[in-house]
Amino acid sequence: MNLLIAKARYVRKKDEGSNKQVSADSPHMFAAGAAKKRSQMNPPSKEHVLPPVKNIFQLPTKPLNSEAWDKLKEDFKEKANFENWIISQMVKCHSSVNVAKSVLAWVAAKNNGIIGYDLLVKYLYLCVFHKQTSEIIDVYEIMKARYKRLESGAYTLLIRGLIHTDRWREALLLLEDIKKVMIPSKKNYSDCIQGALFHQDVNVAWNLYQELLGHDIVPMLETLKAFFDFGKDMKDDQYSNKLQDILLYLRNNQLYPGESFAHSIKTWFESVPGEQWKGQFTTVQQSGQCLGCGKTVESIHLSSEEYEFLKEKIMRDVIDGGDQYKKTTPQ
Repeated sequence: MNLLIAKARYVRKKDEGSNKQVSADSPHMFAAGAAKKRSQMNPPSKEHVLPPVKNIFQLPTKPLNSEAWDKLKEDFKEKANFENWIISQMVKCHSSVNVAKSVLAWVAAKNNGIIGYDLLVKYLYLCVFHKQTSEIIDVYEIMKARYKRLESGAYTLLIRGLIHTDRWREALLLLEDIKKVMIPSKKNYSDCIQGALFHQDVNVAWNLYQELLGHDIVPMLETLKAFFDFGKDMKDDQYSNKLQDILLYLRNNQLYPGESFAHSIKTWFESVPGEQWKGQFTTVQQSGQCLGCGKTVESIHLSSEEYEFLKEKIMRDVIDGGDQYKKTTPQ
């Protein structure tokens, strides 16, 4: 049924040509008097002076002391919130963590050791980007002690930062905190699943995957790829069956793996102990025939039988039935 619905979503786009016509009243660019008319419509500027080029600010490439930051702030006193502005520039340019840390030390020295939430989150982003594990944990401890709840962006950064550390299970606790107020994003689930696989906890990974599907969230392809990468050279019928379920999920929802994911699928098939799978990358003819195996690829168009089945089901369950109010009840 999922495949039929996915097929029904396919809409063939029609090429629409657009004919542009030039008004017969408009003179040709080489017609007599055209140059004079253009000069009257576009009088020459008195001064052909280019606008002044604004000074381009160069971010520091090494940590600064408090005096240097004070001077820099004075040079940019037109900035309403210099501290937040400078750290935002560092985030855009993926500056060194040590340089950003010197900003936080400068701010803390001026504010009795207090660093604002926004600065902490931006600094955390840089730590996660540069995979600075110890710094990530330091920021995590500060936030955990100071704030009972975080916004979704901070949770996402902390989860991604913790999954490859010895404290990866605390990322699962953060996921539970998110669930108290909203459904976690596919990125949150993906990070936790990949963290569980990285630390060899397969059961947690599959449970999170089923939970994600239970929310009708389409998983990220890199999440599915992680399961195939983990299953390489593994002789486990139960795990193999789950991977085949993923392949069916891709088929039924018309999700197409990219090249990297396709390589992972191919490698997994060829690595299954006791099997003799052999895959190859090829092309498909316009007729739908695969040049590798000679099979005809399944069409994304509805057959007449599939269309009638889908039509009858919609008429029965939606038009005549009660499905039209299923998602609008007070409950």
